[in-house]
Amino acid sequence: MPRVTTIVRKPAVKADRVVDTITLDHAARNRREAALTGEGGTEIRLDLDMDTTINDGDALRLEDGRLVQVKAAAERLLEVRAENPLRLIRLAWHLGSQHGLAEVTADALYVEDNPAVAELVRGQGCTATSVERPFRPERSAHHCDHDHGHGHHHGHSHGHDHGHHHDHAHDHAHHEHKHDHHHDHDHGHEHGAGCGCGHHHGHKHDH
Repeated sequence: MPRVTTIVRKPAVKADRVVDTITLDHAARNRREAALTGEGGTEIRLDLDMDTTINDGDALRLEDGRLVQVKAAAERLLEVRAENPLRLIRLAWHLGSQHGLAEVTADALYVEDNPAVAELVRGQGCTATSVERPFRPERSAHHCDHDHGHGHHHGHSHGHDHGHHHDHAHDHAHHEHKHDHHHDHDHGHEHGAGCGCGHHHGHKHDH
C-alpha cells in the first residue's frame, strides 16, 4: 500500500500527475494516519508527520510522485442565521468554549447537525436550516498553536525575550553611567559647596 507523507496544496497540484480522486469529510481531512481507497481503487496509507487540514482540491502525494486529489465531501450541516449579528457572535463564542466546530462566513454560521448543537442554536435565538455542503470549520487556536504555529510562537517569544534582555542590560548600563556621572557631579558640587558654605556662613555671620 503506497504511503502518503506529503500534502500538495491545490495551487501546486499538477493535473498530469493526478491518477485518482478521493472524497473525504472534514474529520478525514484532519487525520494524520488513515487507510484510504481512492474512487479509482488506489489504496493509500496516510502517514503525515504533523497535524494539518487537507483542503478541497489539495492532493495526497504518493511515494512514487503520483497524486490523488481530494474533494471535500458534502455533509449534513445546519446553516445558522440571525437578524441580529450579535446572536451569531454569541453562538460562535458558546460553540468555541465547548470545543464545538463552526464554519464562519460573512452572513451565516455552519455547524454540525446534531441535537445538542441545534438546541444551542435555538437557545441563542438563531434560526437553523438543514443543508448539505462541504464543511470547512475554523481551526481552533489551540490546534494551530500545537501545529507549526507552536514553533513560530516559540521563536517569536525567544526573540522577544532576547530583545528584552538586551534592553534591560542597556538600561542597566545607562543607569550605571548616570549614577557615576551623578556621583562625580555631586562630589564636585560638594567640594564647591564646602568653599561656598564657608562664604555663605561668613555672609550669614556678618548679617
